[in-house]
Amino acid sequence: MNMQLAFDGVLLGSVIALGAIGVTLTYSIMRFANFAHGEFIAWGAYLSYAIAGWWGATSQPIGELSFGWALIAALLASFFVTGTLSLVLDRLVFSRLRASNTRMVVVMASFGISLSLRSLLELLFGAQPQYFSRDLQIAMPIIGDIRATPDQLAAIAVMIAMVIAVHFILTRTHIGLSMRAAGENGGLARVAGINTRVAVYATCLLGGGLAAVAGTMSGVLTQVRPQMGFELLLSLFSAAILGGLGSVQGAVLGGLIVGISESLAVAWIGGEYRSAAAFIVLISVLLLRPNGIFGARA
Repeated sequence: MNMQLAFDGVLLGSVIALGAIGVTLTYSIMRFANFAHGEFIAWGAYLSYAIAGWWGATSQPIGELSFGWALIAALLASFFVTGTLSLVLDRLVFSRLRASNTRMVVVMASFGISLSLRSLLELLFGAQPQYFSRDLQIAMPIIGDIRATPDQLAAIAVMIAMVIAVHFILTRTHIGLSMRAAGENGGLARVAGINTRVAVYATCLLGGGLAAVAGTMSGVLTQVRPQMGFELLLSLFSAAILGGLGSVQGAVLGGLIVGISESLAVAWIGGEYRSAAAFIVLISVLLLRPNGIFGARA
């Protein structure tokens, strides 16, 4: 295997993994597939772009990076704003539809919201790609034949830090334990005195925030476009299903597998077959383990 292709796949897989965590948490706790989650990635990227542009993101880059402290501050703001957007949509739309106990209605509503959010982005920012920085970076050797730019290394560091933070929240905090309990058995969690509504709120905030981080780092490495979230949507669901719905560590591993598969597919058989390669891997794993890698056996 070409190690450079593998590294590029890990880079893509890191972005997919952060988005897939939100997908798997939403399905585990709220019991529906949220097709609007991909748009949170695009909204997070555009919010960071707008806020950083207002603060002057490229005025003083940090070291060899293409961005400065303004972008880091914008990323934090985007995390909370995108998480709040996810929460508001849940309170206004999804929570009311979930009360009808008709999952398909909720899924179709999420698809409609996805289209609306994407169209609103095009209305506000236009359809042309935007860039955090147009400066060219020279890839430097890191291990063996693997080369990476400073921005790529920073993106991977951010992704690792976010995954560690999510693990800490879910395993060491009261709200994280409540989320896990609600995901395992919502009815039993309510009987035990756990406020599952708060768990839903936390899921919206965390899932939307992680999507914003994924979108921002993807935008830093490539470009910001209204379609960027939609183009990642199938990969997000593939990663979540591959790892096992409801499993955060499964979403991370599934994201890395999907990312590497797509990277190798682009080099070996062409970019137009990238998604097909990821689905071949998904189907192959599910034939051996229908509940995913970390999914509980039925």
